[in-house]
Amino acid sequence: MSIRPHTVLRFGYGRPVPMTARADRRGTAPAVRGEPLIRGHLVDIHVSGRRHPPVIRGGFGLPMKIMWKSLAALVIAGLSVAASAPAAADAGARDRGSIVITEQASKRILVLPADRASWQNRKVSWAWAPNSANGLADLAGSWSNPSDAKLAERGGEKYLLTSASGGFAAVVPYPAGDRAYWAANVGGPANPHSIELLPDGNVAVAASTGGWVRIYTASQGQRSTAYTEYRLVGAHGVVWDAGRNVLWALGTDVLVALKVGGTPGAPVLTEQRSVPVPTKGGHDLQPIPHRSDLLWVTTEAGVYQFSKTSGGFTQRYAGAREIDRPHVKSVSTNPRTGQVLTASVQEGHLCTWCTDTVRLAFPRAELALHGAWIYKARWWIG
Repeated sequence: MSIRPHTVLRFGYGRPVPMTARADRRGTAPAVRGEPLIRGHLVDIHVSGRRHPPVIRGGFGLPMKIMWKSLAALVIAGLSVAASAPAAADAGARDRGSIVITEQASKRILVLPADRASWQNRKVSWAWAPNSANGLADLAGSWSNPSDAKLAERGGEKYLLTSASGGFAAVVPYPAGDRAYWAANVGGPANPHSIELLPDGNVAVAASTGGWVRIYTASQGQRSTAYTEYRLVGAHGVVWDAGRNVLWALGTDVLVALKVGGTPGAPVLTEQRSVPVPTKGGHDLQPIPHRSDLLWVTTEAGVYQFSKTSGGFTQRYAGAREIDRPHVKSVSTNPRTGQVLTASVQEGHLCTWCTDTVRLAFPRAELALHGAWIYKARWWIG
């Protein structure tokens, strides 16, 4: 494709959603199967010759100067957006399961089969965002920059656990997606980053800017906003440990184990253990399936395995050469295959904390969703 000076290209592309552009906070589509990745949105690219970078004017009328090397990817992403019907994955893909991503350009949670063809052809098998159809239109304004997505099970029911930096936190039945077990706006300035469903039906939320871990009394009602709080600088991750009956929480400098006491209606958090992380900037915290003593811990500097028994962190583990690197936003292990999935900051991406490509180890592979703004990616098995 050649571009002549003083031309204008128009094509459909997803809404730009930087932190500074929050004018459009409308709800998006309800949970459906086979939606396109990014909804159509006209963007003008004014090209004035090679000596000057193009200027993109999005739906907010905000100019964004980008490097020439980004233009080709942007054009391809825009021209390739199309609705696609769900397709049955091959047997191998079904064995591997699916991957859930927090896609910040379209402001949706997306699930795709874990095979290259599905990613190349944007075969989204499930998508979700808060809106009037699922009874959450009043909270849609807090749904900016989706920050976490997990699959959990309680009482024989499966749930999407999700949060967004704008303040949104919810537990949503999967695959129905038509209502919320619990949902709340916990405060945009707090920047919630992680969420966990507890055995008693309450919900733990970690907020980085707010510097807290809270237990919300979700067991007491769909919109209950009562909570108990533990202060934790840079709180980024929460994981329930059924074996030790504690809630692990990761902050900027420490990993803590919290005892959840009291009653479901009046919970109490008590610190049981605090372990300094080896490098600053604790970010993601995840269990390692079939290895009950170990947790994945990521920081600004690398990816570690933490032993609950010894209290030690190590970067000497199988696959470290492929897994361990700076600025990993999420890490998880496939409970069926042992394959490790990571998402990390991509150099040159329009979103400075995002990527459009996730990495796999055991075996090594990459899955790219060109044009996507992926913040976190996790295995979605079930």
